[in-house]
Amino acid sequence: MRAVIQRVSQASVSLSSDGGKDDTPVGEINAGLVILIAVGRDDTSEDATYLVDKITNLRIFPDAAQETQRFDLSALDVNAELLIISQFTLYADTRKGRRPSFTDAAPPDVAFATFDDIVQRFKATGLRVETGTFQAHMNVALTNDGPVTITLDTADRQSPRR
Repeated sequence: MRAVIQRVSQASVSLSSDGGKDDTPVGEINAGLVILIAVGRDDTSEDATYLVDKITNLRIFPDAAQETQRFDLSALDVNAELLIISQFTLYADTRKGRRPSFTDAAPPDVAFATFDDIVQRFKATGLRVETGTFQAHMNVALTNDGPVTITLDTADRQSPRR
């Protein structure tokens, strides 16, 4: 699984059927994280467990009681709100040609079931969770806080640190 995690002061996602002229809001959060998630062809339940645990415990929020802006607190510590959006394009392979290949992304039926499982796991943490709509054209609006943007690939947990 791959994820892009953005710390935000607010964010929303809406469905767009006409290029953005008449959007239908489907999710909105205040301070927290926007999490774009792609499910890979070979991902397992262990990947989902790792991803949710890593993201909810990742210390990327500053402690307001401290003078420095160090990353001391996690999403769980600050009761962050989460906006989770499926984004298979995180598996784009651009090594050859000019058109990205998405062969490493899970097929839609598998990706949907896995994505839904991940959303339920995030909800089980007690944090407020909003989502986009799977396989829909969406518009995402956010105010990046920091900015703080972190990428995560569950396959990397198998690799030694350099």
